[in-house]
Amino acid sequence: MRITVLTLFPEFFDSFKTTSIIQRALADNKVTFECVDVRSFTKDKHNHVDDTPCGGGAGMLLMVQPIADALKAVKTENSHVVLLTPQGKTLCQPMVREYLHYDHLILICGHYEGFDERIRSYVDEEVSLGDFVLTGGEIAAMALSDAVIRLCSGVIREESHLDDSFENGLLEYPQYTRPIEYDGMRVPEILLSGHHENIRKWRLKESIRKTYLKRPDLLEKKTLNQEESQFLSEIMEEYNKK
Repeated sequence: MRITVLTLFPEFFDSFKTTSIIQRALADNKVTFECVDVRSFTKDKHNHVDDTPCGGGAGMLLMVQPIADALKAVKTENSHVVLLTPQGKTLCQPMVREYLHYDHLILICGHYEGFDERIRSYVDEEVSLGDFVLTGGEIAAMALSDAVIRLCSGVIREESHLDDSFENGLLEYPQYTRPIEYDGMRVPEILLSGHHENIRKWRLKESIRKTYLKRPDLLEKKTLNQEESQFLSEIMEEYNKK
């Protein structure tokens, strides 16, 4: 997996590349991550990469030429180009897993007021982190890259992310570690029982409970099997009695 970020601020990613799991993944060649400075592709004699909007308006827009030329310099037949913009579809875990099928991801970071509309014609997909606006696409690029890199083969153990929130359409079950009791709060006894099947059932039910209470919209989209449906019925009955 190769990830290329087109940005005006490559230094934004310095700590991202040299911290924790991402640093190890890069050092072990599990993934290649590079930043390309879009400003180096400008043909403007003053080194400008932005200009005022045609027709007037506030702010400055990224020009199409530097972005287009930067793309031409790095894009291959196997590249998938993502424009990070509030107008894109909201990033979710199934999308992250789809990105693993590409050999090369190119992420374009917007900045300032926005960008020339013609830039959209050069991309395969538009992606957003959510219904809010950032000063630029760099934070979104880091979030997407982090989500993808951690799923690349050999970066972390597969069993560590199979039960992650959203992997199976549910939020993750509650997790505990030592000490067994702290400030009057005790780890649920079932997790100390050593009975793997009972622990599995408890975790599944609590995963459904968390989803029911915090993200019921996820349950509306998920096709529940018989066991999951039974647990959901029990949970709904519990809360309807309160």
